[in-house]
Amino acid sequence: MIDFALQKTLHTAEGEMPFNVSARIERGQFVGLYGVSGAGKTSVLRMLAGFMKPDNGYIKVGSDFWFYGEEAFHMPAQHRSIGFVFQDYALFPNMNVEENIAFALRKNESRVIVDELLELTGLKNLAKRKIQTLSGGQQQRVALARAIAKKPALLLLDEPLSALDSGMRAQLQETLLDVHKRYGLTTILVSHNAEEMVKLADTVIHLENGRFQQQASPAAFFMNSEDSSGLKGRVVAVAANGEVLVQVESGMLRLKSARKDIGVNDTVDISCNVEMYHLKKL
Repeated sequence: MIDFALQKTLHTAEGEMPFNVSARIERGQFVGLYGVSGAGKTSVLRMLAGFMKPDNGYIKVGSDFWFYGEEAFHMPAQHRSIGFVFQDYALFPNMNVEENIAFALRKNESRVIVDELLELTGLKNLAKRKIQTLSGGQQQRVALARAIAKKPALLLLDEPLSALDSGMRAQLQETLLDVHKRYGLTTILVSHNAEEMVKLADTVIHLENGRFQQQASPAAFFMNSEDSSGLKGRVVAVAANGEVLVQVESGMLRLKSARKDIGVNDTVDISCNVEMYHLKKL
């Protein structure tokens, strides 16, 4: 479990902003952090990672404190069990793909995980390629693999897919979900993409003006049955058990529906009431 309470005065373009957030995240959970630009989302990640020091509060991971304001204890970033994927990837151009991934490991650590990640992320045939010869999507796969190589207690993702086109974004979302589940990671994702949150996150935390305003399932957070401005998509398959596979902008969603009049190629509106999805034929 990861338990934290963070207080700090942030200096923004609009002036000083009091920042005060707290949350408890279960091990293995995939958390989406959502909010407008300037709300403090990246600051949350940077404080958890140790790149920014809170003014007060605490960060407790399992039985270990990473930060404890009352005792002026601040564990350096290099001693925290984190993986961090930045928007700009932050890869080493002088190293090839395999070397970038292995860089996170100590000299005496097994390299088996590197081979696993090369296979899992579809980079096996590119292992000896230099970073500058790769596409944006391939570079993002390398950044993700490197962040996961040490099997961190906490994986932090700062809008890692925002610069990719919708097709590549959908592929990377699948890869991200696969590695999250395979290695039992605890993950926090910053994203402005609602469909991405619905597809990946177990729970969404809404950050506004330096405060956590709401925490809910992606369905309850993003979609309201009284407002048809939720997600829209096209039905590509309907199973006998009532499951419906819907193509949305950023990928596929597998949903359950009690409706009998929905068929393949129908355009649907996806909404929810509290914890339940609803499909409405358009």
